[in-house]
Amino acid sequence: MTLADVEATARAAHEGQTDKAGRPYAEHLSAVAEGVRARGGDEEQIAAAWLHDAVEDDALSAQWLEEAALSRRTKDIVRAVTKRAGETPEDYAARIAGTPGALLVKEADLAHNADPARLARLADEATRKRLTEKYARMRALLGLRQPSV
Repeated sequence: MTLADVEATARAAHEGQTDKAGRPYAEHLSAVAEGVRARGGDEEQIAAAWLHDAVEDDALSAQWLEEAALSRRTKDIVRAVTKRAGETPEDYAARIAGTPGALLVKEADLAHNADPARLARLADEATRKRLTEKYARMRALLGLRQPSV
């Protein structure tokens, strides 16, 4: 699959989905892909960024991912950043850190998720606070610097 094919597939898979602020989910995918690109990520990482929530959100199946015409590395990154039911944050972070290329994708994902402008669109202060703490904890577990405010 070309990067354009991956983007089109991800957009179609998440069609009709919205984020916690009610925005089209494809905006998040695009922001994460651009974040990976801006951080020096390669095409395999950018492809993984477009697909980073597809399996977790049941937009695409694990079987689809396995059979897709994607590099093994892209598939490994997508699997690494896909949260598993009952998994501890520590185990999740360890899998990401142990998968070549996955940390950059997760860093871009966290950066967009924790963007103050994006969080400000969320309806209530309690949700904003909970999510900000959740993302800061994951950054710490991954050994990533906290963004300056």
